[in-house]
Amino acid sequence: MREGLDRSVGVIGAGHAAGAFVIGLREAGWRGPITVFGNETALPYQRPPLSKRWPAPACDELELRPAPAYSTAGINLRLGSAVTAMDPVARTVSTDDGTCQGFDVLVMATGARPRVLDIPGSTLDGVGALRTLADAVALGAASPPGARLVILGGGTIGLEVAASLRAAGVTVTVVERAHRLLARTASETMAAWLRARHEAQGVVFHLGRTAVEIEGKDRKVSAVLLDDGTRIACDAVLSCVGVEPDTGLAVQAGLLHHGPIKVDSAARVCPGLYAIGDCTSRPVTGHEGNVRLESVPSALEQGRQVIADLCGSAPPPLEVPWFWSDQYAYKLQTAGLVPQGAELVVRTRPGSDRITVAHLTPSGHLLAVEAVGAPGDFLAARQVLGRAGILDPDLLSDPAIPFRAACVGMVAR
Repeated sequence: MREGLDRSVGVIGAGHAAGAFVIGLREAGWRGPITVFGNETALPYQRPPLSKRWPAPACDELELRPAPAYSTAGINLRLGSAVTAMDPVARTVSTDDGTCQGFDVLVMATGARPRVLDIPGSTLDGVGALRTLADAVALGAASPPGARLVILGGGTIGLEVAASLRAAGVTVTVVERAHRLLARTASETMAAWLRARHEAQGVVFHLGRTAVEIEGKDRKVSAVLLDDGTRIACDAVLSCVGVEPDTGLAVQAGLLHHGPIKVDSAARVCPGLYAIGDCTSRPVTGHEGNVRLESVPSALEQGRQVIADLCGSAPPPLEVPWFWSDQYAYKLQTAGLVPQGAELVVRTRPGSDRITVAHLTPSGHLLAVEAVGAPGDFLAARQVLGRAGILDPDLLSDPAIPFRAACVGMVAR
């Protein structure tokens, strides 16, 4: 076995997190061989623009680095090479071409996969999900300007696609089983604020409803039937009903039975094995136990944790979780994990396209902040979250007082 910075590293997965990790590892002085295995043939690329920009960006616009950057750094990209098995003890990786390769260190970056839409008609032409560049290209082909698109799911991805395609001239209908939008990730106040903006753009919502069948003609989708009997004629259907951690290899290897891969604050699973990104649950500052975060910032942070651990550097402090979403001209920025049942302080003015929602405990401790059009509030919240102090709701609710200034008045408790 090689020692120190000369050890060999194998990375399973070639997405955003994996690409950023291997480049960062090499830049940190790692000398050993690095090999990346990816199912897709594309270079590691950014996934957030797939739902935020329309038409879908070209592949080279999304790439984290051009191909020469990897070859110059001595990083072996085995793209289009699916991993069929791994041994976490021997640290070997088997691929679909029949080869088996051993490493000193393994890093799993397998991400997540869309939940299967299990209703009649879900395999018709024009029905799809959105996780890869190929998915985005297929959606674009099925939804040209003037087409009718039904989106199943009113979460972040569904709303981003709704905004992008509505702006491109597509008629959009969103079906959500919950009685409001963004039920897992945003407050009712913020969800209602965004819903009003979508409806102003012509998006139609069916809340508290589920699709029970997708109808088709000549193998092509033609309509969606809801549980209340409503029939929505359409040319394409996009399933945005959530994702599941892609942990099949870990289950097969006996690391877990189901769910995400549990890691520590260095993204370690066990000696010599790490996992980063959407396939994991991880420690989060201010929260007990592990939490599953579906976010690029979290995945990149975990990559830095692995680099520090491998290189023997000081571990980076845990960051406050943060997220963003682009819908039309509005950028929603969230700091912290939005809780259920917290006391809300809303900062806005009538007719304004700016709104901030602060989530507080009854005693005034800040838990999370959602902001649209108020990047200063978001940045201040990231700095304040986790501090031992209480806020004055009256100061915080006054939009004339900058959020940062209201936070300066925190009282230690």
